[in-house]
Amino acid sequence: MPSFVKALGQAGSSSLGMTPNTCCCSPGAVQRWLPILAWLPDYSMQWLKMDVIAGLSVGLTVIPQALAYAEVAGLPPQYGLYSAFMGCFVYFFLGTSRDVTLGPTAIMSLLVSFYTFHEPAYAVLLAFLSGCIQLVMGFLRLGFLLDFISCPVIKGFTSAATVTIAFGQIKNLLGLQNIPRQFFLQVYHTFLSIGETRVGDAALGLVCMLLLVVLKLMRDHVPPAHPEMPPGVWLSRGLVWAATTARNALVVSFAALVAYSFEVTGCQPFVLTGETAKGLPPVRAPPFSVTTANGTISFTEMVQDMGAGLAVVPLMGLLESIAVAKAFASQNNYRIDANQELLAIGFTNVLGSLVSSYPVTGSFGRTAVNAQSGVCTPAGGLVTGALVLLSLDYLTSQFYYIPKAALAAVIIMAVAPLFDAKIFRTLWRVKRLDLLPLCVTFLLCFWEVQYGILAGALVSVLLLLHAVARPETQVSEGPVVVLQPASGLHFPAVEALREAILSRALEVSPPRCLVLDCTHVCSVDYTVVLGLGELLQDFHKQGASLVFTGLQVPVLRVLLSADLKGFQYFSTLEEAEKYLGQEPGTQPYNISEDSALEHKVALLKA
Repeated sequence: MPSFVKALGQAGSSSLGMTPNTCCCSPGAVQRWLPILAWLPDYSMQWLKMDVIAGLSVGLTVIPQALAYAEVAGLPPQYGLYSAFMGCFVYFFLGTSRDVTLGPTAIMSLLVSFYTFHEPAYAVLLAFLSGCIQLVMGFLRLGFLLDFISCPVIKGFTSAATVTIAFGQIKNLLGLQNIPRQFFLQVYHTFLSIGETRVGDAALGLVCMLLLVVLKLMRDHVPPAHPEMPPGVWLSRGLVWAATTARNALVVSFAALVAYSFEVTGCQPFVLTGETAKGLPPVRAPPFSVTTANGTISFTEMVQDMGAGLAVVPLMGLLESIAVAKAFASQNNYRIDANQELLAIGFTNVLGSLVSSYPVTGSFGRTAVNAQSGVCTPAGGLVTGALVLLSLDYLTSQFYYIPKAALAAVIIMAVAPLFDAKIFRTLWRVKRLDLLPLCVTFLLCFWEVQYGILAGALVSVLLLLHAVARPETQVSEGPVVVLQPASGLHFPAVEALREAILSRALEVSPPRCLVLDCTHVCSVDYTVVLGLGELLQDFHKQGASLVFTGLQVPVLRVLLSADLKGFQYFSTLEEAEKYLGQEPGTQPYNISEDSALEHKVALLKA
């Protein structure tokens, strides 16, 4: 949709902050705060048609998923639906991607189960506090902090989460009871109780998984529509596309119908979802205290109980949502505003907490359904949100008959693509050292999520610092030693640089001259300047020369400002080698005080 893409590109081309020449009330500034204004004036009936189709497709996907994800979060099923509609309405106004849908996801539900003790009050408060943190990050433009979580850490976390979520549903798939939620205990008790498997649940769960696989394969092989299609073929294609796109709803409905049929006969071989609270959620403030049989838990105590979840949940929510938005923006050739996305998800969680939502984020699976359905604008979310509200108002009594085995099948098939087995082989081939943060994150996330992410991020930072402290250098041996650092020089690298230079130039007999080629050095700090000054003195004492070449203007400005004794620099490596080879006619740029002063003044003025 060219007009929409152009409008979003204009709205997202600049960041949320105001530029010096932009009034906060100017049309461009208002469009950055409310991206809806960029595309709404151009809205057409064709867009409406496509948005309605996409909204219905996503709605039929999110309803069964929301019920299933509530199980992952350890909450009553209605809380999944409570979390599924607010993002649709907020993103309509604030979103910068036409494809993204906000709502409950498998990974976010897993995090909620870790940090809220399966208590709805804690889950709702966590949504409110996470939204506040995300809003602060959006207003302060702190989205760059997410860049410190590397791809191997993200892959390690999502792969571990996939295993945890999928294995956590084995108990429902087999109809097992009283299985703990802690992963290692869960594995132990699942295998211990395998003899108690309910045949009905196991059979139904496997049939549901098989149906989901077949329908997905059919969806992947539906031929694209084209104008020359005969009406009958076009209609058949549309029916197959609709059925395969809404496969989750179809399979769950089929399972519920089977369970209801057995209920009528008075024999129920399945574990059912059970009662789901009827009606729309009440609009009220999030709970800032909880009354229990043992007394009242204060707001401070609730915050302390959630602990690291107040950092992990908002950060992973932002990371997942922005990653989804960027992926589809790149695929469909438009731009998003990352800081505006922070505000959209922050407002979604804050407002969602008023209707008993737990924390939500962007869903990759439903966003893919949205994009494949031909969505044109975020208005498709209005249809999805309305469908969820209608299901809450009219269908909750029917959810009673949904077997837990069917929901387990939906969850397992939804999270299976998140496990990226290829990443291990790819990193082994590309850069084996990156396997370290991936494996650390993957393994520790089975123990505690926050420890896995923190340890993986720490390992990534240590690898980054090691690269800064020990930059790669290229050395050319000849009459003159030429040493070329491959990156910027900062204070941790001073000793390594000094050792490399001394071992090749001054610790040999006789001492040799050296050219420090700074072509790739774009910045230096004060500690580096001091280290270079000491090296110049060492070379002078032993009657050798240390000269510089390829200095970029910012680096040259710093070195000239330091007034280093004996500092000599050349524009090219050839000139430096000629000078050190005692060939006449070549002089360093600062061989006379006047020329050095002229260069220094010119650079400082620049």
